[in-house]
Amino acid sequence: MTRPFAAPDPFCRGCDADAESGKLVSVETALRRGLELAGPVAGAERLPLGKAHWRMLAEAVRAERSLPLFDNSAMDGYAIRISDLAGSGPWRLPVSGRVAAGDAGSEPVPAGAALRIFTGAPVPPGCDAVIIQEMTRPAGNMVWLDQRPEPGENIRHAGEDLVAGAQIMPAGKRIGPRAAALLASTGCGEVIVRRRVRVAFFSTGSELCAPGTPLAPGQIWNSNRYHLQGSLAQPWVETIDMRAVPDRPDRPDRLRGALELAFRAADLVVTTGGVSVGDEDHMPAVLCVAGGTVHVMKVALKPGKPLIIGQIGRALYIGLPGNPVSAFVTWNVLGARIAEALAGLADAAPPRILVLAGFDRLRRPERCDSLPVRLGGCDEHGARVAQIATTEVSHRVALLAQADGLLLIPSETSRIQCCDMPEFLPFPNA
Repeated sequence: MTRPFAAPDPFCRGCDADAESGKLVSVETALRRGLELAGPVAGAERLPLGKAHWRMLAEAVRAERSLPLFDNSAMDGYAIRISDLAGSGPWRLPVSGRVAAGDAGSEPVPAGAALRIFTGAPVPPGCDAVIIQEMTRPAGNMVWLDQRPEPGENIRHAGEDLVAGAQIMPAGKRIGPRAAALLASTGCGEVIVRRRVRVAFFSTGSELCAPGTPLAPGQIWNSNRYHLQGSLAQPWVETIDMRAVPDRPDRPDRLRGALELAFRAADLVVTTGGVSVGDEDHMPAVLCVAGGTVHVMKVALKPGKPLIIGQIGRALYIGLPGNPVSAFVTWNVLGARIAEALAGLADAAPPRILVLAGFDRLRRPERCDSLPVRLGGCDEHGARVAQIATTEVSHRVALLAQADGLLLIPSETSRIQCCDMPEFLPFPNA
């Protein structure tokens, strides 16, 4: 028997404290503070619908016309007047013509006759039912009907889907394929969308090298830059890639200069590395020297405890950990939600689902765990089963690349058992 965790939200509990105290705050608190700062960016533009895919609507859209535009046939068959079917049947009616989708269909059908009609074709004036062709017996230019239809049967009436003037899409809606189809079906050829969010990002660290270049002793290749490049490759984002910035202690001006340049150009600045409390973690001090404010520092999340959410002027700052797995987790759990809120997305909640734990594990109840897992098959009730390959994940980039998403374990949970049903946050395009 499956049993979900008692906590409705795995991030609703944990060590809570103010940023200034240096103590951990819950993920829920960190996200709430970030979203409170992330008002939608100002500015909008009018775009043809074909160029607005995945952009955020800046204004609500209302239907200019009712849908369907006219009464039309839901099936292939024969349009008739029910009043022409006298007695108990069967009935034989002459076929007076045919009408297909795209025809005007404005000519009335002669009294006592039927009209051959096809799906989507306009129902002629006076006809009040369509009999599907499987329920008829054609005979030359005549058709036999064995059953009397109900009024309105197999007719899609004008306005039954949408009434002219009704709101069909609110502001903040992302224009995905279904939304685009709805807009097109109402004749909406242009939409007003919010301008793109400008996001500047760079990695900090003198040890970082570009992939494909030789490494000197003590150096590593910069993977965080490419993680952020991919995560920010969204139609509603304009990226400013500032690559890697060395953090040599004899040149503290380089980090400050890069941060100030980023804040002048962007709505959101994202960095990786240097956000913890070690001697080589310079970003908290650099942010403050540059005139910034820290709203969150250190989150009750594993992996991903070192995290800064701050602000300089109107621009927001997210300082992710330098560890690649921690950076990926904190961006997907927190950073992406804040970026979506800046873009004006009405609902920036992650798409969490319940899955079945396919493993047993003891844990220390202190921080919320975000475990990279793969989804296997389904149990007898149709629930997907989550499997984890190892107990230590903060350094396992290869494991992260193989995962389908994150298993979200509440901070107070001391044991995960098979058949528990924790929440699962799927990776985008997993």
